[in-house]
Amino acid sequence: MCITAVFYTFAAKIVSRRCYGIISDMINRTIVRTRIVQILFAYYSDGGKTTTSAQKELNNSFVDTYKLYFLLLDFVDELTRYVDERQGELAERAKVMHQDYNPNPRFVNNRFARQLFENRTLRHYLDEYGLSWDAAHTYATEVYKQLQEEAFFSEYMSSQETSYEADKAVWRKIFTFVMADSEALENALDELEVALDAKNWTTDMNVVISYIIKTIKRFKEDNGADQPLLEMFDHEEELDFAKKLLQTTIEHSDEYEKLIADRLKNWEADRIAFMDMIILKVAMAEILTFPDIAVQVSLNEYIELAKEYSTDGSPQFVNGVLDQLVQDFKKENKIFK
Repeated sequence: MCITAVFYTFAAKIVSRRCYGIISDMINRTIVRTRIVQILFAYYSDGGKTTTSAQKELNNSFVDTYKLYFLLLDFVDELTRYVDERQGELAERAKVMHQDYNPNPRFVNNRFARQLFENRTLRHYLDEYGLSWDAAHTYATEVYKQLQEEAFFSEYMSSQETSYEADKAVWRKIFTFVMADSEALENALDELEVALDAKNWTTDMNVVISYIIKTIKRFKEDNGADQPLLEMFDHEEELDFAKKLLQTTIEHSDEYEKLIADRLKNWEADRIAFMDMIILKVAMAEILTFPDIAVQVSLNEYIELAKEYSTDGSPQFVNGVLDQLVQDFKKENKIFK
């Protein structure tokens, strides 16, 4: 029986997908840290928010990221169907005009795309959450138009090789070279966020695409419709990490802010960039609370977050403050790692 896990005490549910054939996890600690920083930025900006609402928002953000994974997988079928319909329209037009038209069926008959369409896990999830490309159906048109100009696509369509591996490879290239860093995809996701009541899809786009590529690489034709997909969380430890990191940061916020202020030289705490203060607090919570995570791993992760979400000088500032804090914590025997 598939086990339904309740995340926190509120109504949101995370369903373990092992019985649907999902392996490995997609929501890793890097995504968890990013989400917590984003949610705490909103939490401290809005004095009316509660710890419970922050926890619920964190959970919903994980679910939304996982939904995007399935939605992008479904784009394989969306584009395949568009090309099939387009070729059908051109064939009808040629028939009316008494012209010859011999469409190349290579892309429509892609074996990987057919296998993915039949995947039981994908079909179940799309139906369960009502996910589709209806609100952004024109995106397939834009992608196909761009594909006509891509050398890798021309080579695929004209190649004599018709292997399953070649069919997988062309889709890896579509996600890598056409969809990643795509303004057109960002616009499509903006439209879908509104239609499907989701958040952060534009922010998550390239991260999730990297997991799509990972998924495609793992596909094996012999697995048929039961090919495993990625799980939202592979271990309960990752859920515990997310819950504890958020809760600890909120509970010790004032304490952490004072520790930061005490170590600033010629700089007042209220002059620190708001995002920098949040990043520093979450970093301190992780360093002081999770002995199994190497200090350098934590430092690197939060410096990267400062690069991504704060000012140009933030990475150096965050690095300097955290380095001083870690040195002091070791002297005070607050950390042993």
